Amino acid sequence: MANKHVLIIGAGLGGLCAAIKLQESGFTFTIVEKLDKVGGTWAQNTYPGVACDVPVSLYQFSFAPSVAWSSTYPQGGEIQDYAEEITDRYQLRPNIHLADEAVSAVWDEDSCTWTLTTQSGKTFTGDALIGALGQLNRPNWPDIPGLEAFEGPKLHSAAWDHSVDMKGKKVGIVGSAASAVQIIPEIAEEAAHLTVFQRSPNWVVPRRDVKTSPQEVALMMTKPDIAMELGAANRKLIYDNADYFFWQVFEWTEEGRAAYTKIATDHLHAQIKDPDMRAQLTPDYPVGCRRILITDDFYPALCRDDVSLVCEGPSSIEAKGARTSDGALHEFDIMVFATGFETTGWRWSVDVVGQNDQHLNAVWADGPEAYLGITIADFPNLFVLYGPNTNLGHNAITFMLERQVEYAVKSLQGLVQKEARAMAPSRAAQTAFNDKLQADLAKTVWADPHCNSWYKTEDGKITQNWSSHTRAYADAVAEVKFEDYELV
Repeated sequence: MANKHVLIIGAGLGGLCAAIKLQESGFTFTIVEKLDKVGGTWAQNTYPGVACDVPVSLYQFSFAPSVAWSSTYPQGGEIQDYAEEITDRYQLRPNIHLADEAVSAVWDEDSCTWTLTTQSGKTFTGDALIGALGQLNRPNWPDIPGLEAFEGPKLHSAAWDHSVDMKGKKVGIVGSAASAVQIIPEIAEEAAHLTVFQRSPNWVVPRRDVKTSPQEVALMMTKPDIAMELGAANRKLIYDNADYFFWQVFEWTEEGRAAYTKIATDHLHAQIKDPDMRAQLTPDYPVGCRRILITDDFYPALCRDDVSLVCEGPSSIEAKGARTSDGALHEFDIMVFATGFETTGWRWSVDVVGQNDQHLNAVWADGPEAYLGITIADFPNLFVLYGPNTNLGHNAITFMLERQVEYAVKSLQGLVQKEARAMAPSRAAQTAFNDKLQADLAKTVWADPHCNSWYKTEDGKITQNWSSHTRAYADAVAEVKFEDYELV
């Protein structure tokens, strides 16, 4: 049992983190990745302007820091490069199976193993399964009548077609949230005219990005040990600010909501001078209810003479463009859909089958639940990264991934020590955890009845976000409580 083999689905940052830590702990692994490269969401999302909206001091692994960043908020391509670099640094490539999507993973009760089958028909067998599929990678196409009727190129932010030239074209973009605010300034520079369809405005705060020149990087590399020390200190500063202060926006303290409402309102007033446009861009829901957007160039892009803001989504799509509720037809050469990802549905592309022929997608049909967001009753030796209720609105998901991977490794080590073959949380433990979780979430801004977002289901259950700051999550997963598990 000491030489357990672990199957990992996904070679994004979560899957790579798992592979590195399993390897360091003496476990073998195989990663199966549907794309032809590592990087996950950063390999798939390549739209113009794609960047991280978390400072890179946090959005990298604590055990694999880098100084090769061009700014505080690096472009997506740089994070993709980071994924490639750590893959080589830790010599993971011999154990990565690329360009072959996992289609099923089935638990065998007799052998206590998982068998993973890919689209090409290959099979892999392991003692444990780590699901590192992520959430922000499955394009969500809006349900607009006539969507297929449009005759021009139709692009989605999560599946960008770089062969489409925007220069001199009339472009319409549906959406004004996290991906859209990065895309819009880029398209506005090229298109003859850009029309932005906004269903509802978002709270926006300044980005204040700081560029780092190649010369500065070269200077830091003259004393790499000092550079790393300063990087660690900066990481702690940003982390503490996010976890102690920014978190209060979502915890819904009086001070938190007042401070960030003021920050966002001041940003809006500083960049938008027209009072009518200000009104169009002012949300009617509390700050923190939805993802707070971090950008400096979105509002200025909307002020351009060649950019129009339409404060509703299209009522229908036609061959030449989009029609709005007033009957007007907005004609375009190209349409872009920055309409996000399939998230709260939690419809995994992999058919995961646990004990008693239970299919995970069916178990999660009415809303996903997991113990600590990592393990699931009736699915032995399955560990989920970035699972239900582990998303954040205030800090870096890489912190959560590290804690989840540490928990999975400790669990496998515990199985070896106990000479057990499999573990799954008891139904009672999972229910107790989620009951407490939902009670805590009921005190956050996301529970506001006026708050509709991808963080929760249509019936109001919050399935995405953790209920507290990240220090509380780290405490919750610091030790594996085997009394909460059923062992075989």
